[in-house]
Amino acid sequence: MAQSYEDRILRVLDYIHDNPAGDLSLDRLADVAAMSRFHWHRVFRALTGETCGQSVRRIRLHRAAVALANSDASIEDIAATVGYPNRYSFSRAFTTAYGHAPGAFRAKGQHLPPMALRDPKELSMYDVTLRTEPARRLVTVPHIGPYAEIGRAFEHFSALVNSRNLWPNLGPVMGVYMDAPGEVPEAELRSFAGAEYRGTDTPEGLEPFEIPGGKSAILTFKGPYAGLSAAYDSLFGGWLPQSGETPADEPCYEIYLNDPRSTAPEELLTEIVLPLK
Repeated sequence: MAQSYEDRILRVLDYIHDNPAGDLSLDRLADVAAMSRFHWHRVFRALTGETCGQSVRRIRLHRAAVALANSDASIEDIAATVGYPNRYSFSRAFTTAYGHAPGAFRAKGQHLPPMALRDPKELSMYDVTLRTEPARRLVTVPHIGPYAEIGRAFEHFSALVNSRNLWPNLGPVMGVYMDAPGEVPEAELRSFAGAEYRGTDTPEGLEPFEIPGGKSAILTFKGPYAGLSAAYDSLFGGWLPQSGETPADEPCYEIYLNDPRSTAPEELLTEIVLPLK
């Protein structure tokens, strides 16, 4: 029975991600879940910690923030692709969530045009510290595709964890990024959304992932996840060449220090961890 409700939640979350400009009303999502509108509302909130409307708004606006930070698309086009009928309604919703109007968000420097070679002086600088990281055993949901779209895997992970009450066995929520963007086609990028696991057997539906730990460079980024690309550029293009350090043959990973469902985007804290030799 529990599996049936998990399937309904995952089906609805997939539908939201696949149809950001479509009909995402409570009635439509209840139809996707194959439950009555009244009961579906209660089930969704109990298993995800959000109402359907809150999830829809958060997913739509996160996709918009990524587009503002990583594309030259017009604000009107971005608004349309995430389901807002005009620039004005989109701007109100975005400003409420992100604390800046869409144009101001883009102008803050989150949006960096692609360049073959960038002068380090043009990179935003962030503090980087060295730390010995512990070995970690994660349970995860794998993701294949653009890293900016890993939110879908995190939604699945959170839904499974909530429905099975696994949070007491979990440590920090983390994302692992296996490939180098630009060297691997976006559609083939591999990543994992999950958390450190303190249980024994891997729960059904989740995949284990081992992080060996060791000497690492830590960049702490404050702000919307859409700005993380600029932080990576700073780490690899600004800090690393001047550090005298050499990366280990291990993937970067991110540690999320607060919850995007209860934290304003400007207050989100993310540690980018670069394993070193």
